[in-house]
Amino acid sequence: MKLTIVYSSISGNTEELAHMIMEQFKLKGLDIACYRVEDFPLHLLPTFDGLLIGTYTWGDGEVPLEMIPLQTQLNSRSWEHLITGVFGTGDSFYPKFCGAVNAFRDSLKDKTNLAVTLKVELLPQESDMGRIATFVDRIIERMSILA
Repeated sequence: MKLTIVYSSISGNTEELAHMIMEQFKLKGLDIACYRVEDFPLHLLPTFDGLLIGTYTWGDGEVPLEMIPLQTQLNSRSWEHLITGVFGTGDSFYPKFCGAVNAFRDSLKDKTNLAVTLKVELLPQESDMGRIATFVDRIIERMSILA
């Protein structure tokens, strides 16, 4: 199965989380591509079996502007074959902690085969590794069911 991570990061926290997730997949022997959203070729989206979206939250819980084209593409039609997961970092000081993760989750659950979400406080820590491993395992389980 063809799997990719597409992420956006302004502080480096979500980028760090994306790389930690990618390493967990590699430890399980799976090949996974990883793209900053600006470098992801949207026209290749239909070629993937799994898409993991990483986003920070902007403003009052909004999806960052650079993520809007990906979100629009995903909302444009049904992608039942596409197994998805959404992850992000945020600061729980704000009332809409990881609001962009919630926004992607809400739109993906009706358009894709959404498997899991993950929210991490600020910079991912060693203490987050168990939750990261669970995130990866849920994606793998969903992919196994459909294989």
